[in-house]
Amino acid sequence: MKKILFIFTSLLITQQAFANQPKEWQLGFQEAASETMRDIVNFHDKLLLPIIVSISVFVLFLMAYACVKFRASKNPNPSKRTHNVAVEVLWTLIPCLILIVIAVPSFKILYKQDAIPKADLTIKAIGYQWYWGYEYPDENLIFESYMLEEKDLKSDQPRLLSVDNEVVVPVGKVVKVLITANDVLHAWALPSFGVKRDAVPGRINETWFKAEKIGTYYGQCSELCGIKHAFMPIAVKVVSEAEYKEWLSEARVKFAKEEIDNDKLKLVSK
Repeated sequence: MKKILFIFTSLLITQQAFANQPKEWQLGFQEAASETMRDIVNFHDKLLLPIIVSISVFVLFLMAYACVKFRASKNPNPSKRTHNVAVEVLWTLIPCLILIVIAVPSFKILYKQDAIPKADLTIKAIGYQWYWGYEYPDENLIFESYMLEEKDLKSDQPRLLSVDNEVVVPVGKVVKVLITANDVLHAWALPSFGVKRDAVPGRINETWFKAEKIGTYYGQCSELCGIKHAFMPIAVKVVSEAEYKEWLSEARVKFAKEEIDNDKLKLVSK
């Protein structure tokens, strides 16, 4: 019995660690895996949502009150009043105050996202129709990332999110991402990290994240870019420092070989 419980618990932990993706019937955000995403979730759940719910309930009450109190059967001679100065001042000032209360913490989060700390690693993401290209400038590493076809998926790989070449980064390190596009507008988005930046041809946008948990995190292009917009997912694999160094050694060989093979194919086609 203990062995069964251990296996079941291990499977649950593995699924949580390596399946940071949307879940069926999910209503809230994906589980936060960075400080930035935690700030966004706290802002939404603890401030924005209560304010929105309160306003919605208040407006619903006013509508119900007006329908009952000023119905035709009770008011055969309707009032001809056109305005009320006090009410107009209140419904102008109160929304302004509410917006200020919302804006202050919102701007703090936005400025924090734009203030990129000293990076431990820099990655360049390039959007194409319809796949992502990645570069590790400091490592002289370049590769492309395509969505896996359903027939090529392994049992633990999610459909429409898994890719042939994942971005690999070390856990607990500041990763700076340079984002651009080769053809049309794209957007590089990773919900678990609270990251979303437009990829604009001829322009480089910057963002960053610091992953706190080892695992694989999925995102998608979030800017309508053509017929296969829904089929250019993003997969970032967060590993330990030792595993990252091992991956770098293997990647230098793997992607160098692929580049040579592609050059040979081009020569043959000519």
